[in-house]
Amino acid sequence: MAFPSTLAPRRTLYPEIEAFNKGWMKTDSVHEIYWEESGNPAGIPVVVLHGGPGGAVNPGLRRYFDPAVYRIVMFDQRGCGLSRPNASLENNTTWDLVADIEAIREMLGIDKWVVFGGSWGSTLSLTYAIKHPERTRALVLRGIFLMTKKELHWFYQDGASMIWPDLWENFLAPIPEDERDNLMAAYYKRLTGDDVEERRRCAIAWATWEGNTVTVAGPTASPDKFGDPDFAVAFARIENWYFTNGGFFDSENWIIENIDKIRHIPTSITQGRFDVVTPASGAWALHRAFPEAKLDIIGDAGHAAGEPGIIGSLIRATDWAATV
Repeated sequence: MAFPSTLAPRRTLYPEIEAFNKGWMKTDSVHEIYWEESGNPAGIPVVVLHGGPGGAVNPGLRRYFDPAVYRIVMFDQRGCGLSRPNASLENNTTWDLVADIEAIREMLGIDKWVVFGGSWGSTLSLTYAIKHPERTRALVLRGIFLMTKKELHWFYQDGASMIWPDLWENFLAPIPEDERDNLMAAYYKRLTGDDVEERRRCAIAWATWEGNTVTVAGPTASPDKFGDPDFAVAFARIENWYFTNGGFFDSENWIIENIDKIRHIPTSITQGRFDVVTPASGAWALHRAFPEAKLDIIGDAGHAAGEPGIIGSLIRATDWAATV
């Protein structure tokens, strides 16, 4: 069912907590994955899949879960956050990340868990569940992104540019006019090139475009991390790498084509009505293909997990997921 949450009472984040266990997991490649656990060691396991690709987890993500109820597992995906080597594109695909999620589950001795993810994290959550439905207790999703050409064209070529034309000029600035007919390709050449200064300049422009548009408030609410060169290089390189390769899926509509494999899994979808990064059309397409999932459209929110209406919806969703 679809329901607007504007009439629902607003919820706030749970208190800050510290991790009780953490470390790095070696893979069969160059990558070592940073992981951590917080909350109740005997609680319901939940794995948190961050956005990007190329973002990272942060302590604030622990606060979307009742710490007395949940055993909260978080990790930084390949090439970003505290995982190493930083910004590496080697053996860095969706399928490598799915394998990492399974390896973490097995390492921690978890049978089934709730899977929580927003933006690219929603893409990865759905992909993981399709591949491992028997390990997925419930899905809590936000800001649905299906990795379609239409979504990518909207945000990186023509669409969101008409809503934020002033910010779009800054995104265009590093790219010569004769290369602007394919901005993802132009950025790819620079983000993977040998010119370190140009890579940093382009990475900051790429990351800042997203950071400045994730909320309805625009640049005034942009997280500082998007302007940090170290964060931006990993974020921009890995995002562009995945997007240029279509998420490494066999087909553009792979998620929808395989959705019947997970329609039995209890699922909640939170979507900002004014999300310009991953527009509500993606959440609606998923809901149409997966009508059993709850769809909560937040009428006064954009893309960011930290907007008040999004917070309230996600807290209600994680409380609900603990009961199914």
